[in-house]
Amino acid sequence: MATINQSVDVETAIILAADFGYDIEQGITEEIGIQMLNESESGGEKEPRSPVVTVMGHVDHGKTSILDAIRKTDVAEGEAGGITQHIGAYHVRSNYGDVTFVDTPGHAAFTEMRSRGAQVTDIVILVVAADDGVMDQTREAISHSQAAGVPIIVAVNKIDKDNADIDRVKRELAELDLSPEDWGGDTMYCETSAKKNIGIDELMELIQLQAEMLELKADRKRKARGRVVEAQLHKGRGPVATVLVQDGTLRTGDHFVVGQFSGKVRAMLDFKGQKIEEAGPSIPVEVQGISGVPSAGDEFIVVTDEKMARSVSQKRALKARESELGANTKISLDKLFEQMQEGEVQELRVVLRSDVQGTLEAFAKAAEELSTDEIKVKVLHEGTGTITESDILLASASDAVIIGFNVRPSVKVKELAQKESVDVRSYDVIYHALDDIKKAMVGMLEPTFKEDIIGLAEVRETFHVPKVGTIAGCAVVDGKIQRNAGVRVLREGVVIYTGKIESLRRFKDDVKEVVSGYECGIGVEKFNDIKVGDNLEAYVMTEVEATL
Repeated sequence: MATINQSVDVETAIILAADFGYDIEQGITEEIGIQMLNESESGGEKEPRSPVVTVMGHVDHGKTSILDAIRKTDVAEGEAGGITQHIGAYHVRSNYGDVTFVDTPGHAAFTEMRSRGAQVTDIVILVVAADDGVMDQTREAISHSQAAGVPIIVAVNKIDKDNADIDRVKRELAELDLSPEDWGGDTMYCETSAKKNIGIDELMELIQLQAEMLELKADRKRKARGRVVEAQLHKGRGPVATVLVQDGTLRTGDHFVVGQFSGKVRAMLDFKGQKIEEAGPSIPVEVQGISGVPSAGDEFIVVTDEKMARSVSQKRALKARESELGANTKISLDKLFEQMQEGEVQELRVVLRSDVQGTLEAFAKAAEELSTDEIKVKVLHEGTGTITESDILLASASDAVIIGFNVRPSVKVKELAQKESVDVRSYDVIYHALDDIKKAMVGMLEPTFKEDIIGLAEVRETFHVPKVGTIAGCAVVDGKIQRNAGVRVLREGVVIYTGKIESLRRFKDDVKEVVSGYECGIGVEKFNDIKVGDNLEAYVMTEVEATL
């Protein structure tokens, strides 16, 4: 049942209106306005553009070394170095042509970012070490590239090593549909050694050859359109985003929409940190002047004026908020049974903070994949920048743990965390945090209890004591009866009550335990209906440590 405040989609609205005898048509919303603007801009003359290349591969197979070797071929730069980390993309001018490299981290938990790297990419260079062969992340990179339909060039690195076996690498890759051209396949292979600078020129040549086959073109004259590669909250400059321009030319002063934020290009920096006034297709730039930190992978679109940018971003923010609130409150019949089934599930709630956006998404995904049937990991909130007081209050209100990557809380925030007894943890490596979460999950799982029956007593007589209730005069027939142990009242072998032993006496003295062969008086907590002939079975619960 839709409520009065709920929005319905156009098709539903048309059907409903027809029932009441009305005709309705779709008004031009901001989103449709942006699409129309996009369409009106397209159709211009397209010119060739330089390829965007992502380097992928397993950890320690030499991705960074190859990139460093390629950067030394940059004729404009002359010297290596000058690359700023975190921009995540850079442009190299070599003798063979211009190439833009998107640098995706080779970390296992960065699958998400790597897959996005493959989406903004024209060509993937898969680096495989000749002495190591195909590994897990190599397979992962291949499946992402194939899913995105991006051609792969294989760089067999470390060929100078004594135990290098190039044929083995080719064999293993051929099984994954990457047959070399000299074996009759259609995958380009290049044998390299980044350390000895072997094969780097051939690799650049292959990139240009592949780019020519792809016929990459873009219209430089239209309004710019691109994707966010990385975004972060900079201490001095506010929210900044690395944008890879895919179409058109981005100029200083342009108004734009990116995700649910808007802004005006106040300044643009290239990958060397130098100010530039405009950036054409395939050029990565760091843009300042955004109203917030967008997500990596968001579309970046230049619009006509500030008013349009603002209204689109407000509408999107409202939509995002609605879907966030709706996700928590709405329930469908499909999920009703599922949620009833999951009634036993405990949650480990986490608030995430990081210096860059990509780490957040990668970690949030990896953390939620840790969830087991007994316990769910739920990321309540994530954001770039330092840990704030509002994060502490959110964690306190919802019993969450705060995890920060490369960010440290201020003294004031630390004091508040202590006051609210919130657990704040800082890490620099994703794996360490994931390991800690696993341990926390084992600790949070309900420990299982094993029941040990310690004794049996038979009721021989009952006494009614004013203000206390019924006391059973018993003889211990087996084991021992302990004070504060659990007790079951058995009548003809049937349990009629389960509770605790409230008092245990021998004659007039309180005692801790009475062993077999002795008589005692037992008071059962909140139970007075004891009869002669009943049996009292005493038991204790011992804890068994939980494991995942």
